[in-house]
Amino acid sequence: MRLILSVLAVCLGLAIPANAQQLQTLLQTHADQIAKPKRASVGVVLDDLVASGLPQVLVFLEEWSDKNVWQRDADGLFFIAEADGETLALRDIDSGAETTGAKDEFTQLKPNGGVRRVIGTALVQFQLSDPDLSRRESAVASIARRPEAAQLAPLLASIDGETDAGLKARKTQLANFMSARFADAPEDRIAAIESLAQDTSVEARSVLNQILEVEAGVAKEAPEGNIARILDPTTAPDAFYAQLVSAELAPPRTTPDAIRAALEANLEGGMVAGLPVAQMNTNAARERAYARLAADDLVPQLVTQVYRDAALDEHVFYEIYDEPNADITAAAEAALASVESRVALAQTADLALDGLSLASIYFLAAIGLAITFGVMGVINMAHGEFIMMGAYTGYVIQLFIPDYTVSILVALPVAFAITFAAGVTMERLVIRHLYHRPLETLLATFGISIALQQLAKNIFGTQARPLTSPAWLDGAWVISDVIAISYIRIAIFVLALMFLALILFVLKRTRLGLEVRAVTQNPGMAASMGINPDRINMLTFGLGSGIAGIAGVAIGLYAKVTSEMGADYIVQSFMTVVVGGVGNVWGTLAGASMIGFLQKGIEWLNPSNTLAAQTYMILFIILFIQFRPKGIVAPKGRAAAD
Repeated sequence: MRLILSVLAVCLGLAIPANAQQLQTLLQTHADQIAKPKRASVGVVLDDLVASGLPQVLVFLEEWSDKNVWQRDADGLFFIAEADGETLALRDIDSGAETTGAKDEFTQLKPNGGVRRVIGTALVQFQLSDPDLSRRESAVASIARRPEAAQLAPLLASIDGETDAGLKARKTQLANFMSARFADAPEDRIAAIESLAQDTSVEARSVLNQILEVEAGVAKEAPEGNIARILDPTTAPDAFYAQLVSAELAPPRTTPDAIRAALEANLEGGMVAGLPVAQMNTNAARERAYARLAADDLVPQLVTQVYRDAALDEHVFYEIYDEPNADITAAAEAALASVESRVALAQTADLALDGLSLASIYFLAAIGLAITFGVMGVINMAHGEFIMMGAYTGYVIQLFIPDYTVSILVALPVAFAITFAAGVTMERLVIRHLYHRPLETLLATFGISIALQQLAKNIFGTQARPLTSPAWLDGAWVISDVIAISYIRIAIFVLALMFLALILFVLKRTRLGLEVRAVTQNPGMAASMGINPDRINMLTFGLGSGIAGIAGVAIGLYAKVTSEMGADYIVQSFMTVVVGGVGNVWGTLAGASMIGFLQKGIEWLNPSNTLAAQTYMILFIILFIQFRPKGIVAPKGRAAAD
């Protein structure tokens, strides 16, 4: 109580003036305890030091804890000192005056770890109301790491005088956690526990779990106390019997090897316990012989399964709360149940955000392929390399434009232009000669993809290159302790929405879109109406390739930029297009959503093996296509006929 009052006095600025008492004088009254401190007795010294209100106490405690306090052998006076060879640079405890002395004339004080922890507790109480904000923050962090009942009162006393709003909120939260565990009155603890029912933080759950800690026990009858639950030993009889043995309430189980060894040790003239060895060819016969030996006290008692089950029936297995107050544990159980329900909902929301983020990435990667594959029927295995080209375009631009925001804004249209030109070139030189020959197209584009990968390796090397996001995309949007999503993923999601709107506008509101839809649905009729299908195929392939380039810039901000990065998305892109429905923007969106959410769901069920999650996803998609071969949104026109 004396310590609490003194801390309150310090917090309220009612400390004793420094000139009313010298710290050295006070230290001399406890010279022996300070020179050779013990954890059990150092508290008296600390109480007197804190009660003095001297401003020098804080510095002394810090230096004492850091083993920088030395005692002069001649008169027992204490100094703060630093060794420099055989000389000490001394500083007076009260005045701070500096001098020197021979090292062999002083003894260094070296409090052990237990004493330093007690000193640390006293230091934290001082630091809670220190004028320096960083010291107060350090003190609160120290309490959070190792909360103790003695720290609750000074922490509560420091809240009202706290000037920093963020630190005040943290102090209040921490005081609530500690009140739930250490408050004197049960009603105060219950009130604090009930307030944690809406807190989904890890700290809150840890506090509630600490209150609900149990100890397993066994007895002939259920003991008095705050019993958490009575356990059923039939669920794991061997484990519960082992608990009986460890509690010395039953003998150890007699194993077949122990029976055989005992019989061999008592073998006389071909007989064991009056039974011939020739009859010992079954477990039952050996157990009968062993039982005779046990009856003659030659071996320990035979413990069979029947004996084990009978022993289990005669005892009560239970778990008893470490907390003796049943009302407190009941409140903690109710609060923890509420918290776990909220955490489950939050985890579901976080999983949904992850699925939505992954779906937006797959949509960006697949939308260009959906256009080329849907309109032209071309299986373009080099689509992933167009994504890679876009990512490397962003990297190169950042080498010339150090402002990452500007460089990304420049990279998007440049990546589109480069990959659009590459796509048109590829269509003019290769694809146009292979229409309606899917196998040859697949092999040709696969070869082109390998060539583009090797070209990227020759230019940029095999190491991953950085595509740095702007500073305003650093970090994450933290909704709660459970729900968070990075700003880069949010940006990719927004970009996916923009592309969805842009592509729908082009296809529905422009002449190019009208001609593309006409060629998709009936190329012969479109040609008779004056539309050049060959030109539309070229522009469509270029458009799909250009969109892949923009997707590469976006994906490069999130994933590694290497020559093989396109291969990481080509399989998912094809699955997205096929599952969603060939040649349909809404189908691509539906397919990306389905695959993104499905993959995240499988990864949540099996978080330690992402490769297995992708395998299960592919198997599920194969089964899905068996029942709906045309995808979620069935195509129309030429694609449907194909």
